[in-house]
Amino acid sequence: MYAGPVQDLIDELGRLPGVGPKSAQRIAFHLLKLPKEEALRLARAVVEMKERVALCARCFNVSEGDECGICTDARRDTRVLCVVEEPRDVVAVEKTHEFRGRYHVLQGAISPIEGIGPDQLKVRELLARLEPEQISEVILCTNPNIEGEATAMYLARLLAPLGLRVTRIASGLPVGGDLEYADELTLGRALEGRREVGA
Repeated sequence: MYAGPVQDLIDELGRLPGVGPKSAQRIAFHLLKLPKEEALRLARAVVEMKERVALCARCFNVSEGDECGICTDARRDTRVLCVVEEPRDVVAVEKTHEFRGRYHVLQGAISPIEGIGPDQLKVRELLARLEPEQISEVILCTNPNIEGEATAMYLARLLAPLGLRVTRIASGLPVGGDLEYADELTLGRALEGRREVGA
């Protein structure tokens, strides 16, 4: 145990995702060594983020206003909706420069082990957007893991009767990957999502 404030910081850092006790201790002592102004700059950045950033009222992406920049961008295709798990997934899709529609951020994925069901996600809000926004296609862009697949299957079953085009992103081998190291599911998805090669 360390002096009160140091231990308090270690305890708080240890509550962050992906930060174990050793990492929390290492970060705390790094912050302790920093000049006071640098540590205060970090503290101000955290406070400012909490005060100025919230979730977009429409898509639940991070936003400094009521609606995020993507939702207010008149150049976006308003009839196509890409459903992702987290705000960081919006950034990943945007980096491709391949998608020009809007997003819906579920704020997680279905995970019975963690006690997260559809009611803990922004599913009702997704359904409420479809008719007023005249959505014609929903792209399910959840992670290709057990939770992401369960979420995509749940949403696909929910959306199918509504007469929308419901698609799922393709998944398969990464560029530069070797077939011998691919697991069966990944290789199976790559075969399933194959496309014709032009001459």
